[in-house]
Amino acid sequence: MGLTALAAVGLAAALDAAIAEPPSRVHPIALFGRVVTTVDREWARPRSVGVAAAVVLPLAFAAVAWGVVAGAGRVVAASVAWTGTAVALVAPVATVATAVVAGLALFSLTSLRMLVAVASEVVEAAERDADAARESAIALVGRDTSSLSAAWIRSAAVESAAENLADGLVAPLLAFALGAQASVAVGVAAAAWVKGVNTLDSMLGYPDKPVGTASARLDDAVMWVPARVSAVLLAVAAGSPRSLVDARRWARVPASPNSGWPMATAAAALGVRLEKSGAYALNPGAALPSLAEARRGVRVVAVAGALAFLLAGAAAAVAGVGS
Repeated sequence: MGLTALAAVGLAAALDAAIAEPPSRVHPIALFGRVVTTVDREWARPRSVGVAAAVVLPLAFAAVAWGVVAGAGRVVAASVAWTGTAVALVAPVATVATAVVAGLALFSLTSLRMLVAVASEVVEAAERDADAARESAIALVGRDTSSLSAAWIRSAAVESAAENLADGLVAPLLAFALGAQASVAVGVAAAAWVKGVNTLDSMLGYPDKPVGTASARLDDAVMWVPARVSAVLLAVAAGSPRSLVDARRWARVPASPNSGWPMATAAAALGVRLEKSGAYALNPGAALPSLAEARRGVRVVAVAGALAFLLAGAAAAVAGVGS
């Protein structure tokens, strides 16, 4: 079981490096998002509907993921046995099929290359074409970019990359590694559940949407550990353990109980100010990031993501020890 989980993580990492994202028309997160849009409307009792959505939708998403992975091995085993193949080969072939399907599923639930590519694109565009950078930044940051200068765009790109590392990669990988201690299918289901919670929060978790209150609170709870693990990974990737100590001073400045940790750690490790006007300033005594500093920030996120894959693989592999 441990080798199967390790193979799944390895395949997910390889696919992320090679092609970044599945096509949107078949992307599980995009398909799940279409389901969430049916909840995003006016309701007579929005908070009750929101609680039901926060409970049911991520669990349903996880159940589908579990069924796909668990069923893959069984279907392949039955098919191989039906062809008259030697019994001794049935289990290995089924195991390979499970690893491949789990890897494909985990790939669709995680994102590193796309995050790094978009952040890098925004950073580079800010220097040569501010208008293009503002347009590109819309896909990365949750704020009005229309009046941001090049330095402010770089700040937004670096802080958003650090924040999205937690929910786009570390959280589902951590869930998979924990769930894989039971089975690979459970690991994928755990990763899907976490991504379901994240997606609900990103689509509904706004103050003006009472239907999203439960989703936002659940996401706060789910992301508590991944956000702090992401901060550790960023500090290691930057070669700056001290940044974790410094980050404690600013991590609670943003309204979110979690996003401040990776962002503040990135600010401390890079020695720059990361700021959202009117909301927070992390490492306020420093200057906004230069082009070189912003480039380094994106590289640090990329290295931290690679470390997350490595650690998830190692943790998942432990599932086979003593079993």
